[in-house]
Amino acid sequence: MHRRSLLASALATPFAIALALPARAEMDISRAASFIESTGQELVGVINANQPIAARRQRVAAVLRRAVDVDGVGRFILGRWWRTATPAEQQEYMKLFEETLIRNLSARFGEYEGVRFSLGRSQQRTEDDALVNTIIERPNSAAFSLDWRVGEVNGQPRVVDVIAEGTSLRLTQRSEYSAVISRNGGQISALLEAMRNQIAALAAREGR
Repeated sequence: MHRRSLLASALATPFAIALALPARAEMDISRAASFIESTGQELVGVINANQPIAARRQRVAAVLRRAVDVDGVGRFILGRWWRTATPAEQQEYMKLFEETLIRNLSARFGEYEGVRFSLGRSQQRTEDDALVNTIIERPNSAAFSLDWRVGEVNGQPRVVDVIAEGTSLRLTQRSEYSAVISRNGGQISALLEAMRNQIAALAAREGR
């Protein structure tokens, strides 16, 4: 998986609209921008905090659970395979998916210390969601742009997708996960094993 894609998915997570989500009201642009501003600043504060990695990881987890429609994103990314997974596989998948989001970011704390971000242009995407542009800057690296897609889920704004360099992260990851399952005869267990291995590799990189 592309390094920037991993970062973007972790931040947003990397982070989607599920095939069957709760009804959402119209998303106001200013509300979406304010939500991304506060969420982004909170994440930046965690990344730059003078705390042990484990403490910062716990704070990141709390932010992502509040800000991202984890259930909707996870179900969308698994796509048609969600219907063929057993209840036990669905449960484990969602647990691993959330852990992957958290570990993708915490494993890169060292790389992104000193990170800053600023808001760009916001626009109404549909009457259900808005797109908020941000510019991500870090020391000694070129700035890059991320577009955060924000929808309203159960009355609250939530990140439902991230677009990096014109590419939807939820669609990219959906394709990658589906490929793993297809290569292994349609076995969801193969994806779960790959996710467990990814989490272990990220944890080792983090030094925990």
